[in-house]
Amino acid sequence: MSEARNIAENQGLDLVEVSPNAKPPVVKVIDYGKYKYTQQKKANEAKKKQAQVQLKEIQFRPNIESHDLSTKMKKIVQFLEEGDKVKLVMQFRGREMAYREAGMEKFKGLLDDVIAIGATIESDPKFMGNRIITIAAPDKAAIEKRKKEQKKTESSDASVTEETATT
Repeated sequence: MSEARNIAENQGLDLVEVSPNAKPPVVKVIDYGKYKYTQQKKANEAKKKQAQVQLKEIQFRPNIESHDLSTKMKKIVQFLEEGDKVKLVMQFRGREMAYREAGMEKFKGLLDDVIAIGATIESDPKFMGNRIITIAAPDKAAIEKRKKEQKKTESSDASVTEETATT
């Protein structure tokens, strides 16, 4: 151990104990400041590459029209494809509160559409005051499969368009 200390001192480096419980103890001669710096840099790089999942919120009303619903569904698809979670909220106002069961049926139909897109429902829909709330998370495998199918249909549509243009 004293010999290792002398070697480290002569080289101007630090003596770091790797495994103190081993017989004999395992030590390493390194520049400890440089070692800590590189560890910090690696941690920062890993943190940069880490994907941040955000929670996006989409609000509905029980008497939403079909076109508005399709527009909101497109946004839900976009959020799920980006890897974000989606919080679905159906809000009731005034007399709509008397028809909560009908609203719940419409909400469950909406959830079936979201599941068909390629999402998993993290929490069952529940009433919280005058709202029904649930959270949908992206199912990576289902979304990738859906994207591949879309690319196939787009390429086949493009070939059909080229054939009609040439004739």
